[in-house]
Amino acid sequence: MPVETVQIDTLVVGAGQAGVAMSEHLSRQGVPHLVLERNRIAEAWRTARWDSLVANGPAWHDRFPGLEFEGLAPDAFAAKDQVADYFEAYASKFNAPIRTGVEVKSVQRNSARPGFTVETSEGRIEALHVVVATGPFQRPVIPPIATQMAGVTQIHSAEYRNPQQLSEGAVLVVGAGSSGVQIADELQRAGKQVYLSVGAHDRPPRAYRKRDFCWWLGVLGEWDAEAVQPGKEHVTIAVSGARGGHTVDFRRLAHDGITLVGLTQSFDAGVVRFESNLAENIARGDENYLALLDAADAYIARNGLDLPLEPQARELLPDPHCLTQPILELDLVAAGVSTVIWATGYSVDYSWLQVDALDANGKPRHQRGVSSEPGVYFVGLPWLSRRGSAFIWGVWHDARHIADHIAKQRTYLAYRDAGERQCERDSQPSKNNSLMGVR
Repeated sequence: MPVETVQIDTLVVGAGQAGVAMSEHLSRQGVPHLVLERNRIAEAWRTARWDSLVANGPAWHDRFPGLEFEGLAPDAFAAKDQVADYFEAYASKFNAPIRTGVEVKSVQRNSARPGFTVETSEGRIEALHVVVATGPFQRPVIPPIATQMAGVTQIHSAEYRNPQQLSEGAVLVVGAGSSGVQIADELQRAGKQVYLSVGAHDRPPRAYRKRDFCWWLGVLGEWDAEAVQPGKEHVTIAVSGARGGHTVDFRRLAHDGITLVGLTQSFDAGVVRFESNLAENIARGDENYLALLDAADAYIARNGLDLPLEPQARELLPDPHCLTQPILELDLVAAGVSTVIWATGYSVDYSWLQVDALDANGKPRHQRGVSSEPGVYFVGLPWLSRRGSAFIWGVWHDARHIADHIAKQRTYLAYRDAGERQCERDSQPSKNNSLMGVR
């Protein structure tokens, strides 16, 4: 028996933090919509990260307005399952029209009529607007040299769960952003010998003079920056909320037993080669760290704040041996390395989005989430509108802008169709909205 097509004004694809925020703002605007999620709400927080992951920002900061984390102190860092539970509770708070277990297979623009045809695992949907809320972490990125590393276990950080899953032997962690640093630290504390490949990075203080770095970047206006500073396009952020939150200090990691190496360059005949830029990368990270301390001190003085001095924050540990005499080549067998963990980030996957909304590299063309393809929107991406777009609260504000844009577009469509509305009602059969009670 054929399944009738569901019609809806706006379809939101994905029910992570971006999809939930989008649904809230669409509801407030009175926009009929449906959110489809192929798994569960905030599934990536539950099953696509390591066991001990916590949010990188404190609970007072990494949340949506109007709902605090239950049973969590404002300065605490929510565990990954607490974050997932939070978004489920938030969606329930306003009865978000979310349908889980439904995968979107394709989105195509209609010809000779408005909107898009969306094929899903449970039937077809016609939508005037489509919001892509699938986030930036769709496809793990592993460098091409990985294909040459036969005989050693390789996993992406997306597959890492805990130290117990790894075989005996040392571990090479490639990538020293938040994920790579936290995984390397956890493995070293579990008794593993760890090599950590460090590239260009920014390592803000976890807290300084009784204020978290999230607070500092807020009052200093850093979250509102609209573009990446030239030269920092590939700079990762090394920050950690683990163990109650602490500043990532690569010298401290080395003194604790982790061997730091430079950016991973190549692999041949069992030997990994690293660039000779480790000291430079560490020095630039220190410069960024100290610059934020300077900016914070100036802000305190300018505003007459009574915050305690913290001179010890400027004290750097001595350079470890691995920094003064860097390893440029590592024979994996001789070093006893049995596992390589690629903490090398993710790329997007829009293979299902078959509309003219992507550039030649498969990345969205948009302005503040409003796509170059009319009717298509993106939310939940880093730098969507500002630096803060990567954080939970930033996603919420970006979603509000997009909902406002959709609501405005609906007023244009309503005006254009006003004279034809009665004719359309007389000529169109009723449609089945059985996929979900849509409002």
